[in-house]
Parts: sequence; C-alpha cells; structure tokens
Amino acid sequence: MPIRSTIWKVGESPVQLTPSRLPSEKKLEDLIVADSRILSSEWMLIGQQEVTSHGGRIDLLAIAPDASLVLIELKRNRTPRDIVAQALDYASWVEALTADKIADIYHRFSSGGDLSNAFRERFGIELDEDSLNDSHQIIIVASELDDATERIMEYLSERDVAINAVFFQVFQHGDEQLLSRTWLIDPEETQANVVSSSRAKGKKEPWNGEFYVSFGDPKWRNWDDARKYGFISGGGGSWYSQTLKLLSPGDRVWVKIPHTGYVGVGRVTDTVRPAKDFTVQTATGPRVALDVLKHGADYRKNADDPEKSEYFVSVKWLDSVGDANAVNEVGLFGNQNTVCRPVTQQWHHTVDRLKTYFRKWDRA
Repeated sequence: MPIRSTIWKVGESPVQLTPSRLPSEKKLEDLIVADSRILSSEWMLIGQQEVTSHGGRIDLLAIAPDASLVLIELKRNRTPRDIVAQALDYASWVEALTADKIADIYHRFSSGGDLSNAFRERFGIELDEDSLNDSHQIIIVASELDDATERIMEYLSERDVAINAVFFQVFQHGDEQLLSRTWLIDPEETQANVVSSSRAKGKKEPWNGEFYVSFGDPKWRNWDDARKYGFISGGGGSWYSQTLKLLSPGDRVWVKIPHTGYVGVGRVTDTVRPAKDFTVQTATGPRVALDVLKHGADYRKNADDPEKSEYFVSVKWLDSVGDANAVNEVGLFGNQNTVCRPVTQQWHHTVDRLKTYFRKWDRA
C-alpha cells in the first residue's frame, strides 16, 4: 500500500501537522545537494544532472565508503514503469563507468575538485581504484509512492537487485515546512544486495553460508579485546553498523582486519547490541564494555547517538590468531562492508584456503 506518514506536535493536547508540498521536485533535489545527509549521512555526492551516453540525464550520483556508486533518481511525476525502467537503463551506463570517467564527473560537479582527495577527506580512507564502481545501487526519490512502484521495487530487491526508494513527505508547521523521510526497504537489505551484485573477481556462485566480517580500522577497534572478550563490532555511521543485523546466533564468521589479513573464525552467539547495552565477561564478572575496552571512552562519546554508536555482536571464537600472524595471501576476498554474504568464486576459494590455516573452524 502507498507509504504515508503522519506527524503530531507534542503538547498537552497533541496537534496533527497538515500535509503540504514543496514547490517542485527540483526543490527537493536542491535540498539534497545542499545537504546530502537528507538521504544518507554515509554517501558523498559526486555528480548532478550527468548526461549519459544513452541521451538521458542522471539526477544525482553518489559514492559510498566501499567505493560503490549510488544512482539517485527523482520520480518527477513519472509512472512506476517509466521511473524504474529509466533507472535501470541509467544503471547499465553507470556500471560501465571507469575510474577516469568517474573522476571527470566529480571534477565537473565540484568545479575542479579531485575525487581521491575528496574521498579521503570525507571517509578518512584512501580511495582504492581497483574497488571503485565494483558495484552500485539504485535509489528512487519520491514525494509519494504508489502500489505499483512498491511492488516492482520489492520484487527486484527480493531477487538481489540493489534498489530502494526513499519517500519524502512535507508538513506545514506555522510558516515553516518540515520534511520527513521513510525508506521503502530496510537500507541494510539494499547494502547486502550491493555486495551480492559486486563485479569482484570470478563469476557468481550460490552463497556458501559463510559470513565475511571486516573488523575495521585498528585505530578504533582492538583485535586483542575482541579475541579476549568474544565479539565483533562496527560503528561510527549507519553504513558501518547496519550490516551487523545480517547476523544471527549460530552463523559462522570469518574475520579480516583491513590491510592486515584474516585473524579468526567464530560462531555468533547473540544478536547485535548497541555499545551502552553490551557487556563482557571479566575475571570479576560481567561488566559494561564501555568500562573495559581499550576504545571504550571513544565509544562512549557516541553511545546515545543511534546513527554513530558502536554496535557489538557476541562471538565464540573457534580459532584465532594475533594480528601479527594474520593470513594475507594474494587472491583472498576483501570488502569494506562490516558484514557481507559474498557470492563469488573468490569467496569460495578464500574460505577453502582459510580452513587450512584455522583448523578448528568446525569445532563445537
């Protein structure tokens, strides 16, 4: 059914705000360009009204922390068939973009800026040209959605197409207008589909049931703590933490420290928990993780912010090594997402190789 939101002003007697409209969808595009956090705090805009080789114009183009691209199309009163078909057509053009073409797009959008420098400044990591545009997702922005649009997009998403819609509704509050945002599909599902659609080395194969985990930047996460207390974690932004929700008790995870190598394999024992609710077992009994972990003071700063909080998943380690003994061979799978379900030959090869190093991988 079509998505609808309702907002009330809180008071002794709640007052329902009146639905309103922006002057045009171009106004919504201008708002997104002015502050892309309206869509996502984890994306950086790199292009606007970019002309494709097919003769159309992409409304907005963004990049995510894993160097995947985000194609953003405004509905602009087009029919469901038209907007989805147009977006898929544009996506076929985006998929073929090379690193130099993407850099040119950002150069035009930013009036001369350098994509590598901007990426480093925005995300705090170097842009890996080999990973640039390995995958992409499609986001349709609408002021209203209808049944047909929802059916089409949910059908595609259930078949691992990385597509989603974000619905904005405007409300009048005196002389001001307020903007609400609602996602059609949980962004975690779309992010998982982005990884599944990656053009990583080797053709796709059925998922082998093994989860990949990136343990993140050692400046913010301590592997010795994770081994000692039994956990994996991610945070600092929803893009880094939301894929932890893919994990359920009993799942097996293979953990890699970026730029270091694989350091362990374990079984998930609990669902994801925010930092302020996560406890660890110590010699004196259970304690709040924030009071024990090396980076606990850093995590505490954002503990009350659902977007930036660190999130934890308890793990029983089956086999692990210190980071000095990490396994790092040429050809092993790697990805910036905190958790993913890879479907490439490379992942199958990686797990087979890791089982020869972590020989207790299947113990009870």
